[in-house]
Amino acid sequence: MFNFCFVFQWWDQQTDFYTAFLNHLAQLVPEIYFAEMDPDLEKQEESIQMSIFTPLEWYLFGEDPDICLEKLKHSGAFQLCGKVFKSGETTYSCRDCAIDPTCVLCMDCFQNSVHKNHRYKMHTSSGGGFCDCGDTEAWKTGPFCISHEPGQIGTTKENFRCPLNEDVIAQARKIFSSVIKYIVEMTIWEEEKELPPELRIREKNDRYYCVLFNDEHHSYDHVIYSLQRALDCELPEAQLHTTAIDKEGRRAVKAGAFAVCQEAKEDIKSHSENVSQHPLHVEVLHSEVMAHQKFALRLGSWMNKIMSYSSDFRQIFCQACLREEPGSENPCLISRLMLWDAKLYKGEEPKVKGERKAKGDAEEKVQSARKILHELIFSSFFMEMEYKKFFAMEFVKYYKQLQKEYINDDHDRSISVTALSVQMFTVPTLARHLIEEQNVISVITETLLEVLPEYLDRNNKFNFQGYSQDKLGRVYAVICDLKYILISKPTVWTERLRMQFLEGFRSFLKILTCMQGMEEIRRQVGQHIEVDPDWEAAIAIQMQLKNILLMFQEWCACDEELLLVAYKECHKAVMRCSTSFLSSSKTVVQLCGHTLETKSYRVSEDLVSIHLPLSRTLAGLHVRLSRLGAVSRLHEFVPFVFYYQDVKCREEMYDKDIIMLQIGASLMDPNKFLLLVLQRYELADAFNKVVSTKDQDLIKQYNTLIEEMLQVLIYIVGERYVPGVGNVTKEEVTMREITHLLCIEPMPHSAIAKNLPENENNETGLENVINKVATFKKPGVSGHGVYELKDESLKDFNMYFYHYSKTQHSKAEHMQKKRRKQENKDEGKK
Repeated sequence: MFNFCFVFQWWDQQTDFYTAFLNHLAQLVPEIYFAEMDPDLEKQEESIQMSIFTPLEWYLFGEDPDICLEKLKHSGAFQLCGKVFKSGETTYSCRDCAIDPTCVLCMDCFQNSVHKNHRYKMHTSSGGGFCDCGDTEAWKTGPFCISHEPGQIGTTKENFRCPLNEDVIAQARKIFSSVIKYIVEMTIWEEEKELPPELRIREKNDRYYCVLFNDEHHSYDHVIYSLQRALDCELPEAQLHTTAIDKEGRRAVKAGAFAVCQEAKEDIKSHSENVSQHPLHVEVLHSEVMAHQKFALRLGSWMNKIMSYSSDFRQIFCQACLREEPGSENPCLISRLMLWDAKLYKGEEPKVKGERKAKGDAEEKVQSARKILHELIFSSFFMEMEYKKFFAMEFVKYYKQLQKEYINDDHDRSISVTALSVQMFTVPTLARHLIEEQNVISVITETLLEVLPEYLDRNNKFNFQGYSQDKLGRVYAVICDLKYILISKPTVWTERLRMQFLEGFRSFLKILTCMQGMEEIRRQVGQHIEVDPDWEAAIAIQMQLKNILLMFQEWCACDEELLLVAYKECHKAVMRCSTSFLSSSKTVVQLCGHTLETKSYRVSEDLVSIHLPLSRTLAGLHVRLSRLGAVSRLHEFVPFVFYYQDVKCREEMYDKDIIMLQIGASLMDPNKFLLLVLQRYELADAFNKVVSTKDQDLIKQYNTLIEEMLQVLIYIVGERYVPGVGNVTKEEVTMREITHLLCIEPMPHSAIAKNLPENENNETGLENVINKVATFKKPGVSGHGVYELKDESLKDFNMYFYHYSKTQHSKAEHMQKKRRKQENKDEGKK
């Protein structure tokens, strides 16, 4: 039997615990993990507990660790739940109380909270998320469930936090700093044949492993095929290896001398190239390197367990992770781990199973490197708000590098350290701090500018023709981070916050400048276009930016001085983009005694782009200036179409274009404005009667254009239902949208919601106003219930409602004529 008392007493006599600890590991770890090809997991776990973890725990507490841990366990529940979600696990978000949709609860906390009686949404976690129960910044009301609420049994202020005695704290400082240093050193160790010098105390053996790593380029069948051919093994053995690689991230598939393993490596790579362009990732590792790397992860799991008992333990661990070595140019330990994240081998996120394994089951200890190290961050930094801030600062410091490595990685976002951004950027106070102290908005936007240059054309405009869908999909994660950081508007503006936000806004305008007029197209004449341009990527980027554009505008509108400066900056950016257009040749348009000199431009012949985010942002800022009454202070400076008007894009595309036209109409001479509209529609000749009346096709074309132009003029004059343009609220805007949808036909709840724009919290505002304009008609024997428009809401119907498509316009007109005809008949009968 192993004498653990002797070990911890020997440690106590050493002046340098780290050296003594490594000496102990160097003796035992290679022996415990010797049988890597066919390990007895239960025996391994028993040996680790007896020879390493039990001595460590005795050394930490100075007495029986089981008694001490039991005392800590019952000394008080933690306010934060901190449960890390597995892939496939159900999460709950309260639509009434959550600050934003990223705030979620685990099933136990939800069932024990007030939110189960509110409007809520259920989601399936992709893995790696974090239960927000106990986080007062995540909830408007009811931040605690019954289990985590302060004041409950075991959580009173007196015993909520059981402080550790000074001896235990002193021991923890020694142990935790040594443990995390060992974990980091072995995790990022790149030498395949040798250990670090401090672990080379044994005579080196000649035992190596051929190790196969997980990747996303090869299917199960590809790996099985390659292993069968290279190792000459049976199907069950190849399947066993492949399953283990997928779960753990890597697996030893051959043991022996270096030459034997090297030959196996070359064979595996050679056979894998027969079925894929990318060879499998294979390395030859010395058995002791493999053993220490495996134990480092097991030590991380032990560290997670110890930290779960005490806030003091977590804080000491965080301090050790953040400490920089004197005289070293290396970053702190936690940053070194983050920067190595993309190189870590990674297994699949374990799915939630119907029957969970016992906590001590050895199988459950076998997890991927990324998962264990991410859990270390969750169970330490994210459970202590002060240290969460320090971690966030380190994260932002290396944000650009981390995101670039993620974009070039081949694994899911859920197992990347970059996915942790949502846990930091959505915390209001932390987001404000990162903006003020680390200029995080500029960091994110500059990252975007640095990862997208390959899509810039010679005019410095984005062009996504021939793009990589996977790579561009990873760029969306950076855009999402911008949304997270802006999700909560500040209530108080400091001078530094204002300055840093404006710097970030200017940087964001550079992105919009690259989008302004991107992917221009010209009307095809003479013959049909053979290959349609690839427009999906540009539209997808526009959709990703929709809420971010609105959020930037809302942030600007929080402060009048800030709004004015932002308006000026946006106006300058628009004018810079218009330089080439303004310097082009001019043409003169004359009609009814009025003359307009304008730039020569023909929609039917010249290049056209639906992507004008700068102009539309300027329109949005102008509306918000109107709402604040600050417009008078501006005297110092004067399938595309489907998505363009689709509910997902129209707020920041079609609607803003109408507003920009209204701004132009309000500032220009009316006659010159009309002449400009005629010139853009190429109708000046038609109204001057210089067009041949014999060409029926041309007459038909002109009639269609005149109809569209008159519709736009009606919209410019009549559409005032925008806060800041007209004296209306967001609720009234939503009511008007619902009214016009129900004028087409009665609709179920889902159909109405689908046709309303969502805000940054994925809310439409439908439930707040639907009963004011409509009544619910219950379903019959078959079918579903629908909402019908109330009679008193009919007066608000506008036949020229600008969000109607031609089909909807015809249906609504027909339905309202039919309804009024029926009402007249009913009146006659009376």
